[in-house]
Amino acid sequence: MNRVAGKVAFVTGAARGQGRSHAVRLAEEGADVIAFDICTDIGSNEYPLASEADLADTAKLVEKTGRTVVAAKVDVRDRAAMEAELADAVAQLGGLDIVVANAGICPLGNHIPNMGFVDAFDVDFVGVVNTVHAAMPHLGAGASIIAIGSVAGLVPQTGFNGQQALQGPGGDGYGLAKKMIQTYTSSLALTLGPSSIRVNAIHPTNCNTDMLQSPPMYRTFRPDLANPTAEDAAVTFPFMQAMPIPWVEPEDISHAVLYLASDESRYVTGQQLRVDGGAGMKIGL
Repeated sequence: MNRVAGKVAFVTGAARGQGRSHAVRLAEEGADVIAFDICTDIGSNEYPLASEADLADTAKLVEKTGRTVVAAKVDVRDRAAMEAELADAVAQLGGLDIVVANAGICPLGNHIPNMGFVDAFDVDFVGVVNTVHAAMPHLGAGASIIAIGSVAGLVPQTGFNGQQALQGPGGDGYGLAKKMIQTYTSSLALTLGPSSIRVNAIHPTNCNTDMLQSPPMYRTFRPDLANPTAEDAAVTFPFMQAMPIPWVEPEDISHAVLYLASDESRYVTGQQLRVDGGAGMKIGL
């Protein structure tokens, strides 16, 4: 308990899934939380995104731990809004120590228009950059920046207009974004090292969230079927991992987030941590 006591954590994509899990786990260990989410759908992304009600539920879960939360509807693609809302939240909570750049989308399918590339890249990489850069003026020695990547996004982009698994313009944008997170976090870790600010990335495999449990993802894993169900996709989900599991849970990623956010990892920086059941090994990472 109290592994991040007295700290303030900023989490994007906090309304549900991994983001909610990270926010609640950090609160359970003593952090106050700033929770941002877009709370609206994006056109090229065919599964529903979180709602304002979802974000309100996250706030209630944080409050149940006894910690303070500032929640706001913010699009990570909008740097000006990010800066303004974050400055207000930091003023309310008295500082900022932990940044978890988690917000992401995955608009999959060869039928997705080219805007799918733009939307995926802008949320999944530009959104990470906006999150981190909006936070940097508020960070001091001992702060921790954590970007959430993806093992699936690290698969080489090969073949015609798409990755081996993540098809279409949205899959290409997703993959490019996640690959650039590696380079960005490694470079930023060198830049911020002299200021004693740590920067690391976590790359999950399949994670049991609304992104994974969606028709576009089912079709990705079962391209042999026109309208695969969750049960159809469950047959192939385990193929990703070396361990005999279909996916990891959001809480599995949150454990890693907590470690990197805490002083236990005070000398850990520039790392690309895969929480993937061995998926990275299977694709040669």
